[in-house]
Amino acid sequence: MKLNITKIQGFNIPPIFLKLGGTITLLISFFSVQSQDVDLSYFDHTIPLDDRVELLVSQMTIDEKIAQLGNAAPAIPRLNVPEYNWWNEALHGVARNGKATIFPQGIAIGATFDPDLAKRVATAISTEARAKFEISQAMGNRSKYAGLTFWTPNVNIFRDPRWGRGQETYGEDPFLTSKIGVAFVNGLQGNDETYLKTAACAKHFAVHSGPEELRHEFNAEPSKKDFYETYLPAFEALVKEGKVEGVMGAYNAVYGKPSAANPLLLQDILRENWGFDGYITSDCGAVSGIAHKMHYTKTGVEAAAVALQSGTNLNCGQTYANNLKKALVKGLITEDLLHQRTVQLFKTRFRLGMFDDSKQNKYTQISSENIHSDEHVALAREAAQKSIVLLKNKENILPLSKDIKVPYVTGPFANSADMLMGSYYGISPNLVTILEGISNTVSLGTSLNYRSGALPFQKNLNPKNWAPHVAAESDVTICVVGTTADMEGEEVDAIASANMGDRKDLKLPQNQIDYIKELADYKKGPLVLVIASGSPVSLEGIEEHCDAILQIWFPGEQGGNAVADVLFGDVSPSGKLPITFPKNIAQLPAYEDYSMKGRTYKFMEEEPLFPFGFGLSYSKFTYSDLEISSQKIKSKDEVTISCVVSNIGKQIAEDVAQLYLIPTEGDELTAKYMLKSFERVRLNAGESKKVTFKLLAEELKMFNSEGEKEWRKGKYKLAISNALPSERSLELGASTPVETLINLK
Repeated sequence: MKLNITKIQGFNIPPIFLKLGGTITLLISFFSVQSQDVDLSYFDHTIPLDDRVELLVSQMTIDEKIAQLGNAAPAIPRLNVPEYNWWNEALHGVARNGKATIFPQGIAIGATFDPDLAKRVATAISTEARAKFEISQAMGNRSKYAGLTFWTPNVNIFRDPRWGRGQETYGEDPFLTSKIGVAFVNGLQGNDETYLKTAACAKHFAVHSGPEELRHEFNAEPSKKDFYETYLPAFEALVKEGKVEGVMGAYNAVYGKPSAANPLLLQDILRENWGFDGYITSDCGAVSGIAHKMHYTKTGVEAAAVALQSGTNLNCGQTYANNLKKALVKGLITEDLLHQRTVQLFKTRFRLGMFDDSKQNKYTQISSENIHSDEHVALAREAAQKSIVLLKNKENILPLSKDIKVPYVTGPFANSADMLMGSYYGISPNLVTILEGISNTVSLGTSLNYRSGALPFQKNLNPKNWAPHVAAESDVTICVVGTTADMEGEEVDAIASANMGDRKDLKLPQNQIDYIKELADYKKGPLVLVIASGSPVSLEGIEEHCDAILQIWFPGEQGGNAVADVLFGDVSPSGKLPITFPKNIAQLPAYEDYSMKGRTYKFMEEEPLFPFGFGLSYSKFTYSDLEISSQKIKSKDEVTISCVVSNIGKQIAEDVAQLYLIPTEGDELTAKYMLKSFERVRLNAGESKKVTFKLLAEELKMFNSEGEKEWRKGKYKLAISNALPSERSLELGASTPVETLINLK
């Protein structure tokens, strides 16, 4: 057997190999450690992966194995194992690791209702990640955030709009979250049969969506129906369909056991039922929290032991190694268990190609020219365009003419680059604010005016403020308000939040509300409200003063250009709400309650301000000519349903056809609506297209009180439209749905 390896991930290997009895032995003295024979067969890429990993890990000492189970895994020079830090983020771009393209925040990607776009965005992210990784390795940078194991995406369900981290998710619906999430994983992990491009990670498994202040200690006890119907489907899809490489446990407990030490979640469901063959990581500090915050165990040593026993491979934090050594001495864990957990981690590193010649892996050839390339910047702009939701357009005042004489741009975030980024962001040299985007778009003869007019989150200190008066001199006033990740976000990052990153109510800061009303009092022309936020905003007392309203989320580095593209008609808005916008928090159940009763479009009884799936266009779409393969469906049938979507407006535009299953009878535990499929449609003015959906019988099953899927006979309605098929959607201007009754036999 002969290997010709001269360099593997930053370690220079001398061409001094001795062939002894069919094994390859490296002259260890080269590394200035005690001389011994080392079997280097694990560098042979022709050997099955499981065998290669076993060959490597079996040569490690107990101390070496234990040391590999923390996020900052040290090098093992005698085995040519380089140091590696598992902690990396790529929520909407390579994060916290220098120059990278900043794409729109996760909730904005959800608003596109476009899995293909999500995959293209993730593909661009993984391309930049690979290029950056090669450069980092060459310069010896193996720090946190410089690796290839990304703790992305966040597929928790945005069940309550007060949750500050909801911006990281794809919205409130398990089906939409699954489709966008799987596409994102596919883009991150690539399509090579042998190597992962990067390793994605589904988080936070599994029942986790606030409150942030209680995230280290609360115990979620959802009904079995809610557990299997709402909280698990996206994770299951990412594991079974997306083949996601990693899963991160949540901080909180589920059914009385901390997520990082929960055999039901990590063993029964994840490993045994779903067949997961990747690594499991704790959230950062969650293992020590088992003892010190959850008080589930008395000591950190016991906490480390139960986490390892339950299935956690990797501890994000540095207390694991010392505690596991003590746990081993006390007999709380075995050497065999340590070996198994270490093996799983090295499977991932081998799948990333970290122990192969770089020439064998096409992803190592990605050049630095791909980092923040023109192509990726253009993609960031496209993603932002498609995520923008037009909530109101009174008398079609939008789009505006580029030759408008006197437009006024104002508001605390009109010239804010910080607002563009959301949480978990990279660093871009090309952040385009809304003011900059508008100034690049309007005519050079336009008298564009700007004043901020209001501070982001507090009352102006100076009582004299001329900014509202400028609206009286302007043909249109464009006011940009909202929040940033400083106000809504993760517990440790939202420094402007008095609620540990969550939102106490859904209103804008009071000073912004007051400023909008002042503008409404003084305005000469229409008032266009542009809202930047990662979650729904209550517009009671505001909406009636505005002629047009755009929801732009946290739109990424090209946000300013994308908003201008929509405002001035280069692009028709096509985003749809991935989460219900309630009128106020009085319409919501208690935040701490994890029951789905009264939550989301599926179970909400009261009329919302803006429904799930809603979003207007500059064009007009009709839905007609519904056809269905059969209206009597048996438990093994496949159903085909189609309709014709027509653009009867005057410009090219995109719409999202949405298929809903609607029970005609049921109790409070039965969802009122269920999104079953959707498709983006691009149509020229006057063009029509037939859209066809296929539903398997499995997709028509319902969850019972035990969380089991069952074929529930009876009559149902299938409806296709461009918003939730509700009366409120029609009032706001959504297309009339096409509907048919079906009978499940």
